[in-house]
Amino acid sequence: MKTKELHELTVEELNTKLKELSEELFNLRFRHATGQLENPNVITGVKKDIARVKTEIREREIKKA
Repeated sequence: MKTKELHELTVEELNTKLKELSEELFNLRFRHATGQLENPNVITGVKKDIARVKTEIREREIKKA
């Protein structure tokens, strides 16, 4: 996920995206624990995407204040 894409989303869409990514991370961790995940590096990418979304949400909160 690119930061340019995040700048174009609304706060509601960002919150929805954050929820989706959190669910995906849970599923990936579960698959990794059961040995069904072929590439565990995907987990790192999802964590970084979550951080990007949270950063964008926080930046918008700061701009409002």
